[in-house]
Amino acid sequence: RRAEMAGAPQRAGPLVPPENFAMVARGVYRSGFPSKKNLPFLRAIGLRSVLCLCPEEYPDSSVHFFAHNGIQLLVTGVDGNKAPDDQKGTHMAHAIVGQALRHLSDPRTHPILVHCNQGKHRTGCVVGCLRKLHLWSTAAIFDEYHRFAGTKSRVLDLQYIELFDVDRHMTEAAEAEATDARRRGGSGKGASATPHSDEGAEAGGGRGAMVMVEKAIQVDAAA
Repeated sequence: RRAEMAGAPQRAGPLVPPENFAMVARGVYRSGFPSKKNLPFLRAIGLRSVLCLCPEEYPDSSVHFFAHNGIQLLVTGVDGNKAPDDQKGTHMAHAIVGQALRHLSDPRTHPILVHCNQGKHRTGCVVGCLRKLHLWSTAAIFDEYHRFAGTKSRVLDLQYIELFDVDRHMTEAAEAEATDARRRGGSGKGASATPHSDEGAEAGGGRGAMVMVEKAIQVDAAA
């Protein structure tokens, strides 16, 4: 009996999602920082990209897991919004948030997971700004933020989302896409992708940023 059991195929362990895991829109997910036990789950949902909002260095074991499974790791480390303490308050940088939004709005990165440490503040801000691009109302955006942040909600996060300049972002996104297109054209080849690329340059990607956002809006509305 034991010999038969020894020769039988081993059952896979349970798939455990990261803390605060949820779908944002079709092809876009959010969560807290994935631990080792969460990696099989990320593979099972067929991720193409992982977008990390933390400035700290990513664990080597996770980097190797992603590389082995064909998952691109994108890192746009950003400091969270924190109230001034002895004149040392911090705020999320608009340029870095813009990079994160371009990754999330680009179908070439989908399915994609965006995460910070707990999936509450930095992720909540980036998702909130993405919702503004998707034309959500401020009330709906704030309600979603509170559902994930709970008692840890930050007024500065809500202010950041409310004041996020969509027109400025669209202009900068279009300029970044045009710069990437010129770079690809000048070299004669697509820019080589790296695990920590912030530009996401890929061959054959001459689509405008506005088109990517419009597609994301259409997908979000259809979901």
